[in-house]
Amino acid sequence: MKRILFFSMVAIAAIVTVGCKKSEVCRIHGTIVGEQYEGKRIFLVPFTGPATAETVDSMEIKDGKFEFAPDSMQMYKILLDYHYRFATQPLIVIAEPGDIQVTIDTISSAVGTPQNDSLQTWKELTESHGSQARALNLLIAAKKQHNDTIEAAQLKEQMKTMRIAYNRRSRELAAHMEGTILGDFLKGMFPETYQRQLPDGTVVTMNFDTNEPVQ
Repeated sequence: MKRILFFSMVAIAAIVTVGCKKSEVCRIHGTIVGEQYEGKRIFLVPFTGPATAETVDSMEIKDGKFEFAPDSMQMYKILLDYHYRFATQPLIVIAEPGDIQVTIDTISSAVGTPQNDSLQTWKELTESHGSQARALNLLIAAKKQHNDTIEAAQLKEQMKTMRIAYNRRSRELAAHMEGTILGDFLKGMFPETYQRQLPDGTVVTMNFDTNEPVQ
């Protein structure tokens, strides 16, 4: 899922920004594939909140490498200058004590610290789910085109089952990362329930996985 970025995100305001202790250095070591990016600028942008001269860091790519040392523990986006980012996948990273190894490419990645390792696991899970969902959508469209409504309905049920499994695996990862920036992020994206207001003004509690009212 190349440019998901991830894509319809909700409830991100729960992420808390905490300053790194002086003894806990956050380092991001990055590489980027492609000589065309030499000398271009790359940016470390807060995932939430204002993107200003005070909050955004940037540097010039040299020998295919770049480094950042953020001074606060929070979620960031790593982005190339917008003139050159069309062939690369934007990347989310979590600044935390330790050395984070980042690769920017058509499929980008970040590993090396506990939260970023788990974030990379969820990213790969999300991309796999997206790929399978796109393939099923194409099959459903083909079945409908040939008036095969029975198999189209069966494929829709398969899609629903797959989506619920993805949501639950994401929720399990959120529970595993309880109390962390990543845990809060995933908990906000994959709640058990949500509130929906009906046309008559009534507010009902809905199951997040099935989109059906909670009894």
